[in-house]
Amino acid sequence: MQLEDVDVGNRRITVGGHVRPLDDLTRHAVLDWFGHRRNRWPNTANSHLLITQKTAVELGPAGKLWTTRATRNLTATLERLRVDRQLEEALTHGADPLHLALVFGIDEKTAILYADSARQLLQADLEADPACSPRTHGSTPDSGSPEPSGSR
Repeated sequence: MQLEDVDVGNRRITVGGHVRPLDDLTRHAVLDWFGHRRNRWPNTANSHLLITQKTAVELGPAGKLWTTRATRNLTATLERLRVDRQLEEALTHGADPLHLALVFGIDEKTAILYADSARQLLQADLEADPACSPRTHGSTPDSGSPEPSGSR
């Protein structure tokens, strides 16, 4: 990814040629990275989003080995973060597979699986605590489902 792939002002990010909305969590992470990058390598000409001490004086991207090492031994792996982010999006936007496919650029079958999982979690929360029903939270079918009250 290049620096120009992140449009913080318009809250968009381009990943693999697909323009997607930039959610708050990713926006804050990108802004933190931009600050770190600017302080650590203020004179770099490297236009790649992710750079290292070595690539800051070159024009190439950070290698896959660097990203793998940077995330090794973390409880929150990139795969877990991706899965959690997609499920959270499904929970907060009414388990809509079309929305998931648009936001994440995922296959419709994958989007349907996430939407089904979100519906099951939402239904389980409603069965466990009827006070979580959309009527008590002031939600309407058009505004999406309430966030789940329990843990996932």
